[in-house]
Amino acid sequence: MTRAQTPLRLVAAAILVTLLAALGASPAAARQDDTRLDELFRQLRTAPGDEAAQAVETQIWLIWLDHPGADVLAMMRDGVRRLHEDDVEQALVLFDAVVAEAPDYAEGWNRRANAHYLVGDYAAAVDDIRRTLALEPRHFGALVGLGLVYTAVEQPAEALRAFEAALAINPHLPRARERAAQIRQTLAGQPL
Repeated sequence: MTRAQTPLRLVAAAILVTLLAALGASPAAARQDDTRLDELFRQLRTAPGDEAAQAVETQIWLIWLDHPGADVLAMMRDGVRRLHEDDVEQALVLFDAVVAEAPDYAEGWNRRANAHYLVGDYAAAVDDIRRTLALEPRHFGALVGLGLVYTAVEQPAEALRAFEAALAINPHLPRARERAAQIRQTLAGQPL
């Protein structure tokens, strides 16, 4: 397997720093079915700008990352740390354990998808993204990841659909907006 391109790895590293901080939060036994999410997604869609939306987005990520099992949280924390340290192979081992222990935990599948993406195993990344979205259809992060996978395998129409789906849920994703605009420009005059 090959490594993903360096600029994409830098984007992933920035996301990982945020997630590491989020994983330090104390659990409140919440998951993708947390009743607070409906209101947070409403606030996210109606936020007046990207900065205002960031606080809401952070709350959503905290809920998604949460899990009532201390062992699962510890494996997630260690897996995210390993990704940040560029130890993707060990992160995959940890995320494999997370999804085995908690197959109904959407964020476990999403984190493993990220690791698969970073090592260039795009088919496995897509499979894990599909599992993530089956558990949490509003997972804009997974949809952005799907867009990145399709970009990497040079399927721009599919990438555009994924980025647009993410933006329909969370219109405050500047990088997804930029990528979607670039793809639209590239595909101008070509049928989708």
